[in-house]
Amino acid sequence: MFEITDRLKGKKIYLELEKAVPGDAEKNWAPAYFFHICAPDGTRMGGCDLRIGHNENLYYGGNIGYHILPEYRGHHYAAQACRLLFQLARRHHLEYVIITCNPDNLPSRKTCESLGGTLEEIADLPCYNDMYQNGERQKCIFRFDL
Repeated sequence: MFEITDRLKGKKIYLELEKAVPGDAEKNWAPAYFFHICAPDGTRMGGCDLRIGHNENLYYGGNIGYHILPEYRGHHYAAQACRLLFQLARRHHLEYVIITCNPDNLPSRKTCESLGGTLEEIADLPCYNDMYQNGERQKCIFRFDL
C-alpha cells in the first residue's frame, strides 16, 4: 500500500517520513503519510501529510495538510512540499487532491492559489464534522487536478 518516499526531494527542501498510518474504515479515515519538511542541512522547518483516497472527511479536511514553523514562513516551503506530495499522490493513482484552509488563513489561501488550485467553494462544515466540533465553521475547498 505505502510507497517508497526517499525520492521526495526538491532543490530547497526534502520530506523526511515521520510515519505512515493505515486507514481506519470504522472512522472513515484514509491511509496517510506524515512528513517533516526539512532544509538540505536537515533542519526541520515544518510538517506535512498526505491522505490517500476520497471521501466526505477528506473533502472538508483535505488530502494534504501542512504547517511551517514561524521562523521559516515566507519562503514558499509549503508550496514546495505540496509539489512533492503531488508526485506521491500520482504514484497512488489519485487523479486530483483537495487542500482546504480556513477562509481567514490568507497565507494558506495564497499557497493554494500559487499552486494553481481551483477554489471549488467556501463550504459550511457539517455539524457532525470533527472540525466543527472543535469550533471551526467554514473551509475553503481547493481542488488540484494531477
